[in-house]
This record gives sequence, C-alpha cells and structure tokens, in this order.
Amino acid sequence: MGTKDKLKNGHPAFGGWVMIGHPTSAELMAGEGFDWIAVDMEHTPIDLPTFENIARAVKPAGCELLVRLSSCDPVLTKRVLDAGADGIIVPLVNTAEMARQAVAMAKYPPEGCRGAAFSRASDFGRNFAPYFKAHNDRVLVAVMLEHIEAVRNAEAILSTPGLDAAFIGPYDLSCSMGLPGQLDHPDVQAAQQTILSACRKNKVAPGIHVVPVNPDLVQRYVAEGYQFIACSLDTQFIIHGCRTFLDQSKKRS
Repeated sequence: MGTKDKLKNGHPAFGGWVMIGHPTSAELMAGEGFDWIAVDMEHTPIDLPTFENIARAVKPAGCELLVRLSSCDPVLTKRVLDAGADGIIVPLVNTAEMARQAVAMAKYPPEGCRGAAFSRASDFGRNFAPYFKAHNDRVLVAVMLEHIEAVRNAEAILSTPGLDAAFIGPYDLSCSMGLPGQLDHPDVQAAQQTILSACRKNKVAPGIHVVPVNPDLVQRYVAEGYQFIACSLDTQFIIHGCRTFLDQSKKRS
C-alpha cells in the first residue's frame, strides 16, 4: 500500500528526512523500509543534479520520494517532479491562496498548471500517456504549517481541495511564537492541536516531524492521531548511532 493510500485509509506512513544529499545515504535509508523519504531542498545545498541522482538511487527500493521545496515555487516543483519525485512538501504555507498554489503547481491541467514534458519521470516520453493520465491522482501534495499565522488560518488552508497531508513544523512554529525550541510549552501544544483538529475536520492527513531518534515519541504522536510522520534526519541517525555505540563501548572498557 502506497503512502497516499495509507493516509486515505487512516494508517500512519513513516518517512525519513534527507539532509546529507548523497545518493548513497538516501539509498541506505530507502532500503530500510520507510514508506517515503523527503529530500530537503530548503535548508541544504542539495541541487537539482544531486536530486536526480538521489532519485536514481532510491527508485529500486520502492520507497516513495518526496521533496521539501525551498519555497512555494512552481518552477522548482515542475523540475523535481520531472526528475522523478513522487510528491512535494511545501514550506511555510500561511494562507489559503498559498495552499491553492501548492496544489495547482503539482498537478497537470485541468486540476493544475504543471507543464508537460518528456522527462525522466515519464521515461523521457516513452511512458508519457499513462504517466500523464495517472499523475494527478498519484502525486502527493503536503503543506507545512509552521508559523502562528498558519495556525490562525488553519481552517481556510486545510479546506483547500487536493491537499493530501499537512505537516506541523514544530521548531519553526515555536520560533514564530517567541518560544524557540520549547515544543512542550502549553501555547505551542495548543497551536499544534488547532492544526490537528482542522486536519481531522477537513480529512487532510496530519503530519509532524519527530526530530529526535526516539521511537517512543513517534508512537506518542501516532496515538494522538498523526499519520504523516517524518522520523528524524539522516544526520541525527548517524549521530545517534555513533553516540550510542561509543557510550556503550566506553562503559564496557
């Protein structure tokens, strides 16, 4: 069952976050059983040629490949989808107008405005007709609500047709509230609940990025009703693995 089907049926879909930008690290993560991985093009130097190589590396694993865009940018959206992305995650969506643009730029007409091309995604045109026909139903569109303005506009944003999921960006949200990194602060938790409730009302799968390598925290969020779960970062997995190994080794020596 693919990520969109899991979300539609109320199941959690677990993803990993790619910051390093090397095809091998993405390939390793994709091979471990994540439903999806997201390549971060907002906070990293990952460029389009690097992303295309990541797409080549990840495809054999059958793991769906998403991109967190640098902004609500139709040109970048077109290019990552042409290169092989299965969907987009649009950062800092604070208004319904931005949410409508996020959907439109990911889909072909008449539902959107994505330009058609013979590209890698359609096997350079050899598979264009079936790719075009299936694309609007298959592409995953997620928006990030990560600012207090988005919390105020949550109902309008999440009632946008064509949205599959909405991510809470907990760190950016806390910063916009003057509470940087205080994720358990009652005001930050209340803001997250506002978004979660609006997701449920509008049948948009709620998502959150769980940055620590902490399965118990992931399960807490699943129990709270979150479905689109980003599990830590490639960098944090490496740090956690090294730290755990060294701590245990030093204790035994």
